[in-house]
Amino acid sequence: MATQTVLLTGATSGIGRELANCFAQDKHNLVIVGRDATTLAQTAQELQQQHGVQVTTIQKDLFPREAPFELYDEVKAKGLKIDILVNDAGQGQYGTFATTDIHRELDIIQLNIGAYVVLAKLYLQEMKARGEGKILFVGSVAGELPGPLQAVYHGTKAFVNSFVESIQEENKDEKNITLTNLLPGVTKTDFFNKADMTRAKNVAGGQGMEAADVAKEGYKALMNGESRHIAGFLNNVQVGMSKVMPDGLVAAQVHSQSAPVDGDESAR
Repeated sequence: MATQTVLLTGATSGIGRELANCFAQDKHNLVIVGRDATTLAQTAQELQQQHGVQVTTIQKDLFPREAPFELYDEVKAKGLKIDILVNDAGQGQYGTFATTDIHRELDIIQLNIGAYVVLAKLYLQEMKARGEGKILFVGSVAGELPGPLQAVYHGTKAFVNSFVESIQEENKDEKNITLTNLLPGVTKTDFFNKADMTRAKNVAGGQGMEAADVAKEGYKALMNGESRHIAGFLNNVQVGMSKVMPDGLVAAQVHSQSAPVDGDESAR
C-alpha cells in the first residue's frame, strides 16, 4: 500500500504527540501542527530519526477563526494530499463559570469546536470526492457528563460527540471513509497545566491514563473502522453509570471528583 499522509493538530504534546508516534511507527508520513516553532522542529526531528518518515511542520495558532482555513490552504500550497485527518488540538479552563475569563473561553470554543468543524468539512469533502479517507476526532468522556468547574470545556466536547454521530449517520454508506470518535477520560498530559487544573483532586491525586495508552487505543480504533471508542475500562464504567444515574447526581459526583484540594473553586 502506498504511504499515506496524516494531518495532525495538537501534535507536539499529550495524546497528539503519542498519536504521531503510532502513525510514524506504521510508516505514515506526517503533517504536524502546533503553535511553537521550536517544539514543532524538535518533534519532527525525533519522529524522522526514530521512524524514518517524512514530517512536515506547520506553525499555526488555531484560536483565530480564520486559522483552520489558512492551515488547509497552506497544506494545499505544499501539494500534499491528506489521507487521514486527526482533530486533536483542544484546551480547557478550570474554575466556576462566574469567575473564569470569557475571552479565553471564547478562544477555547473556537479551538475545540470551530477548528474541528472547519477541518472536518474541508477534508471530508476531499475524501468523498476521491472515495476514501479517515478522520479521527479526539472527543472526550467530558462530553458525556456535566462538568462543574469545567463547564465550557465539557460543553465543547458534548458538541463534538454529537457532531461526530451526526456526520457518521450522513456518511454511513461511504464504505471507504472512516469517521472515528475517541473519548479519553482524565489523561496524564500538559492539558491540566494549561487549564490551571493541577489542584483538582482527580489530577493532584495522580489519577488518569497514560497518554501513550490512550493514543494506542485510539489508533487501533481508527484503523479498525470503529465509530466510537471510550479509552480505558474505568472510563467505560463511568460513562455507563452516568446513563442510569439522575443527571443531578452525576453533576454532583463530577463536581466532587474535580473539586480543588485547597477548597478555592474560583479561577486563577
